[in-house]
Amino acid sequence: MHALRWWQKGMVGVSVAVLAFLYLPIVILVVFSFNDSSVTSFPLAGFTLRWYQAFLSNAAMLKALANSLTVALFATAVSVIVGVTAALALDHFDFPGKRLFQNVILLPLSLPGIVTGIAMLNFYKQIGIPQSLGAVVIGHATALLGVVVSQVMARLAKLDRRVLEASADLGAAPLETFFKVVLPAIRTSILGSALLCFTLSFDEIPVTYFLTGREVTLPIYIYSTLRRGITPEINAIGSVIVAVSFVLIVLSVTLLRDRK
Repeated sequence: MHALRWWQKGMVGVSVAVLAFLYLPIVILVVFSFNDSSVTSFPLAGFTLRWYQAFLSNAAMLKALANSLTVALFATAVSVIVGVTAALALDHFDFPGKRLFQNVILLPLSLPGIVTGIAMLNFYKQIGIPQSLGAVVIGHATALLGVVVSQVMARLAKLDRRVLEASADLGAAPLETFFKVVLPAIRTSILGSALLCFTLSFDEIPVTYFLTGREVTLPIYIYSTLRRGITPEINAIGSVIVAVSFVLIVLSVTLLRDRK
């Protein structure tokens, strides 16, 4: 019993050490964003907000940020519209190859981003879609479609079918049943998956790198800037992205959590 207790304490210590190793760089990033020095090294020179003011006055960085927000919003909208429709169809209809179709939808989630990016680049060239932010939107929506489908289908699987039958028995039309019964039941899964899609699209690099043209998104801009070294402005915008991503992920997890 004594040995078991020591083993449990050891496992807790290892877990804490691993978590610290994973998240300490993020903490350091935030700390350096307030450092009153252009050199990102210890000891800190003092507290300042000028690096946040610097990135807010950087026109190129703000343009890249606007591109990222635009791509993420449109990609999320396409993913939700197509994903919810696909999930409803998969839940309602049985057809040959249904299981294969479900796996194909989820395939982009399991493929490395660089493979997905190269595949999409080659395909878009064949059908005449040029490299642009529009191509990035389509690429992100395709890659993130599985997130929406999987989450909505999981919620639909828990929907009591007797409620749908009762709605039909009471004379409700299929469309009325959807808006008054089905949609309220899957609303949190739609919102949660949408927030997750937005976060993943905003931070995505491999697919964006292959599909974007002259217009770059914020992650691509930061990646190209890092070739000249880490600047305090990068720390500042990185801290903002961490904060926003954290809030969106917490909201997504909260909404996707099962409710009794």
